[in-house]
Amino acid sequence: MLGTFVGVVLILVGLFVLGYNLVKIPPANTTATKQSNVYLYADGSQLARDGEVNREIVTLAQMSKGAQHAALAAEDRDFYTESAVDPKAMIRAAWNTATGKGKQSGSTITQQYVKNYYLAQEQTVSRKVKEFFISIKLDREKSKDAILEGYLNTSYFGRNAYGIQAAAQAYYGVDAKDLTVGQGAYLAALLNAPSEYDVVAHPENKSAALARWNYVLDGMVKKNWVTQSARDKVKFPQPKQAVVAAGMSGQRGYLVRAVKDYLTEHKIIAEDTLDTGGYRITTTLQKPKQDAFVKAVDDQVMDKLDKKNRKVDNYVRAGGVSIDPATGKVIAMYGGIDYTKQYVNNATRRDYQVGSTFKPFVLTSAVQNGSVTQDGRTITPNTGYDGTNRRPVQGWTGGTYAPENEDGVSYGPISVREATDKSVNSVYAQMAVDVGPSKVKQTALKLGLPENTPDLNPYPSVALGTATASVLDMAEAYATLANHGKHGTYTLVEKITKDGEGVQLPKQAAKAAVSREAADTTTSVLQSVVQNGTATAALAAGRPAAGKTGTAEEDQAAWFAGYTPHLATVVAVMGQDPESGKHKALYGAMGLPRINGGGAPAQIWAQFTKAALKGKPVADFDLRLQAGAQEQQPLPTGPGDEPGTGGQDNGGTTSDGGQTSEPTTEGQTDGGTPTTGGTTDGGTPTTGGTTDGGTTDDGGTTDGGTTDDGGTTDGGTTDGGGTTGAGGTTDGGDATGAGGTTAGLFGR
Repeated sequence: MLGTFVGVVLILVGLFVLGYNLVKIPPANTTATKQSNVYLYADGSQLARDGEVNREIVTLAQMSKGAQHAALAAEDRDFYTESAVDPKAMIRAAWNTATGKGKQSGSTITQQYVKNYYLAQEQTVSRKVKEFFISIKLDREKSKDAILEGYLNTSYFGRNAYGIQAAAQAYYGVDAKDLTVGQGAYLAALLNAPSEYDVVAHPENKSAALARWNYVLDGMVKKNWVTQSARDKVKFPQPKQAVVAAGMSGQRGYLVRAVKDYLTEHKIIAEDTLDTGGYRITTTLQKPKQDAFVKAVDDQVMDKLDKKNRKVDNYVRAGGVSIDPATGKVIAMYGGIDYTKQYVNNATRRDYQVGSTFKPFVLTSAVQNGSVTQDGRTITPNTGYDGTNRRPVQGWTGGTYAPENEDGVSYGPISVREATDKSVNSVYAQMAVDVGPSKVKQTALKLGLPENTPDLNPYPSVALGTATASVLDMAEAYATLANHGKHGTYTLVEKITKDGEGVQLPKQAAKAAVSREAADTTTSVLQSVVQNGTATAALAAGRPAAGKTGTAEEDQAAWFAGYTPHLATVVAVMGQDPESGKHKALYGAMGLPRINGGGAPAQIWAQFTKAALKGKPVADFDLRLQAGAQEQQPLPTGPGDEPGTGGQDNGGTTSDGGQTSEPTTEGQTDGGTPTTGGTTDGGTPTTGGTTDGGTTDDGGTTDGGTTDDGGTTDGGTTDGGGTTGAGGTTDGGDATGAGGTTAGLFGR
């Protein structure tokens, strides 16, 4: 018998030595290391989580002591004093399982951690053997604190929450460091039966859950982690209602996608690295302002749609971005009605023309470059131009370009300020040539438009908004104007950490894009647009404001870009067929004849701005204006006093007091001979823009056809040989010599 006993012992020792040497600590299984990225609002509240596994790994220091002790009381009260395995508990558990008393693990916290982190969950003899030896080895290599930390980060708590941080958010909406003793005890109770003990999902099991919760608290008292008097005061912390995983629905998907794009485009975190998870990203987005933006869009647009009775209402989309001009931080973004229903972010897409919201960049460029008109007069807000409809621009060598004003209206002599108020295309096309289209493009890029902006071409038509920038791009550019010409690249991220360590972010140093005088002079003119022009709806914000409306060709998009001293916000309402994805005109949308920038976009802007700045003291603009940019005087209208070829200052004098040559009726040739309505290369007078069968109206024409909401239908032949269509686009794209677009329907 002694020999048999010794033999058995030797065999067991031999097997132990063999097993200890053969079983190696494997690498962690992929599931155990996967985490979600957590996106937070600026105030630290949770915006969204993404990733395959809802887990956020935190350090032991980021878990409340109450939660730590509760887990020990529930699962392994002698964890810090016992060995990695408990043979007696294992034998007892095996006996109970074999005799039908239910499956029991008998595992220590170390063994459970090994199972979660290194092995799989199947109940097999081989897995249990590996678990046994790995636990012993791990106990020799890692501290007890490290093992407990790993255990609490890998355990499943129900509600698709892996790890105590995800569980704290899922059940109580707090971080693990803020868990109370009662909350920690409940989460610890869940470890035993996550699904069954969820008292919200299974109220019928509440008595069993309460019994387990009390067991945990009693264990904490026995181990002197909680005093009896403190334990008696703990009341059961009812968890919050279970929220069905909303994923990326609502605005969350748009915002997360925008943040990801920002991180990858600025090379802060590579996309494949970001996909590994574990990042805690605090955004610049402010939840109250984000909610206010959504409400403004709903109130002013979405709630007014009748998709059953008006087909065009199904095409309506909206996008918006608001930036703090002083910091470049994006504080709110509206991407669409729901990321799961409309996948494309309307705030960041770059496929809609910006229309007349581009015109302020032309004026800024004119002031920045000290530009003059064709007859040598400095361009200021008071400079006079000829606002005749379809007047051919002068000084452009690329061919004939004669843009149509909205609704074919001719304005005759008009100042830059008033031409901005009324968004006169003929004036701004001429101004773009006076400044130089290439210089206009460079100014737009310096203000904030990206280098790859589609259709940002150095032609006269650039002034009318042929470029297809995003709402975010335009908000960045207008924020530069609001910041007195200083440009700081927008930012969506305040702070990033991973495993408690910070990730370095690029410094946001604002640089002077244009002079303060150039930016502030433009602001002064844009204030007039809000007070007297096409954007009076913005007055409802109750703040000093500057802004510009815009309408893309064929009413496919309507814009309002505006700012106060504290906030720059751009809103666009767009038309898109949900089935084909094609751009659609918005004539008749919301029961209105047309959608223009001074309507729904300006109304959204006003409601949002009023809510976003509520409680903030009203501040006026502090402007430093260009010389000669004082409040405009009445334009002279007597014979011989009308603006010249490219425009002139009031009274026929330059801003520095210099006298100019005698003005002509509407234009002149190189030799100074007055013409009737423009010039050709050889000095041959034109007829003022009248074509076959057309009748003039204040110098403009109807082009022999009829207008429909600002569009000309005839499609006559231009001097350059190109054929213009209903929207003013030439056949072949370049026949007019102005970049291919006559902007017949670019409006206010």
